[in-house]
Amino acid sequence: MNIAPTSDRHITLYDLQRMVRTTLESRFTEPVWISAEISELKVNRTGHCYLNLVEKGASDGAPRAEARAVIWRSAYLSLASMFEAATGSELRAGLRVLVRVVVSYHELYGFSLQIIDIDPSYTLGEVERRRRETISRLQSDGVWDMNRELELARPTLRIAVVSSRTAAGYQDFMNELCRPAYRFEVTLFESLMQGDAAEQSVIAALSAIAERESEFDVVAIIRGGGSTSDLALFDSYHIALCVAQFPLPVFAGIGHDKDVSVVDMVAHTSLKTPTAVATKLVEMVDYELTTIEGYAADIATLVERYMHEEQMKIYTLGTDIERLANSFISNEQNRLNMIKSALNSRIELIFSLEHQRLTEAERALESYSIDNILRLGFAVARSGDRALKSVDDGHVGDSIDIELYDGSIGAEIKSVTPKKR
Repeated sequence: MNIAPTSDRHITLYDLQRMVRTTLESRFTEPVWISAEISELKVNRTGHCYLNLVEKGASDGAPRAEARAVIWRSAYLSLASMFEAATGSELRAGLRVLVRVVVSYHELYGFSLQIIDIDPSYTLGEVERRRRETISRLQSDGVWDMNRELELARPTLRIAVVSSRTAAGYQDFMNELCRPAYRFEVTLFESLMQGDAAEQSVIAALSAIAERESEFDVVAIIRGGGSTSDLALFDSYHIALCVAQFPLPVFAGIGHDKDVSVVDMVAHTSLKTPTAVATKLVEMVDYELTTIEGYAADIATLVERYMHEEQMKIYTLGTDIERLANSFISNEQNRLNMIKSALNSRIELIFSLEHQRLTEAERALESYSIDNILRLGFAVARSGDRALKSVDDGHVGDSIDIELYDGSIGAEIKSVTPKKR
């Protein structure tokens, strides 16, 4: 059918649609292989699988081509099973696939593709390509080694966990931490671990932890296994960039059996399973405790040695003090004895001199006694009980007694003659 060149020679919409259909069917007589990304995927209750395929621009990621596709029930079960067995992941949105399609066009439903075959190796290769791009980009950004260079807190007891609360891996992690008698402080920042929203959920959880950085010693990102495609979440550039630049050491226990994710590569410490992460944390505290016990034992040994040395010093000082004290006492005793001897000699001399002086004084006193004086021929004139010392003490006519050595004579004063001066 020819296309009408003018308005008076028009064709109907149906005719145009038939022309398009005929052209496509004549051009695509055989199925073709195409690559595209699955943007939507739904399996209805009848078992048919309806997809939306998209081709995005390399620079901005905006769709530049889009088409509806379908896998009829008769082929879907076998294709989905084969794909999952080869890739470890079920068909889902977000995967880039290489599919063999029959190009079709319907007057009512328009352009569509019927998928009759799929090449799993292409999807695996695409995942690896993206993974390598992520690694190269992180290395170019200069963040590849940042998290591994962080120092771990000692001891590491305050743990922020990024996981799903209901995940078996999280339960295994907690059970392992509860086994020893250590007081781990575990705070769960719940996150999706699969699905389209998982990437943003993990990043949101890490951002929440970063806002409370001072409350934690380490971050544990754990997931209890899964398919290769599911675990490709941790090859995400944005998650890996967040982990690489995270201000706290990150422990990854994502559950890979064979492959290592990009998050494993940039994390401070990577272990195979959540249980292995918990075991590592326990071992780190064991090491700290053993180290402290070793320090305690060394301190006790040093203190004991120091005490023994000080006791020996004290014993030696005590011996020296006793010896010096005895020597000092002996010297002082000798000095006191010499002083005593000198004092005794001095006292004896003083006593002798004083005795001699007293003897002489006694002799002098005896020489001045009235009897001795009277023996020398002197006499004492007394008027009553009073001795006459001067001619003025007596008067003519007074009766006096004259005391002599061997007695006394009564007399009367006849005259008084003063001594001429």
